[in-house]
Amino acid sequence: MKDTKKVTTLYGISNCDTIKKAKKWLESNQIDYQFHDYRKDGLDQQWLINTEAKVGWESMLNKRGTTFRKLSEEQKDNIDRETALALMLELPSMIKRPILHTQNSYFVGFSADSYSKVFA
Repeated sequence: MKDTKKVTTLYGISNCDTIKKAKKWLESNQIDYQFHDYRKDGLDQQWLINTEAKVGWESMLNKRGTTFRKLSEEQKDNIDRETALALMLELPSMIKRPILHTQNSYFVGFSADSYSKVFA
């Protein structure tokens, strides 16, 4: 009998500390997942649009990261959905990490408590 359960995918960048914590949590809780590294596996524009439709560009945009901080003040002040998606596509490190996709739900960021609720 084929396993029909949905695949859980963790999206991010492999050298990110938060990604490492999320992977460790998933593994220690024996949750099967696939990891999609934006840098190694690429970033598909359609995935970005679909994910943004579920969680919103504001929650996806990593404003605390170095890449965002390097933007000019004018770029930061005038950011909107269109420019944010273009920046995230060009510079995947501007996407908040991790993004977890399981079944039909998306979750941005990591905390052990939130993942416990997701997989309860």
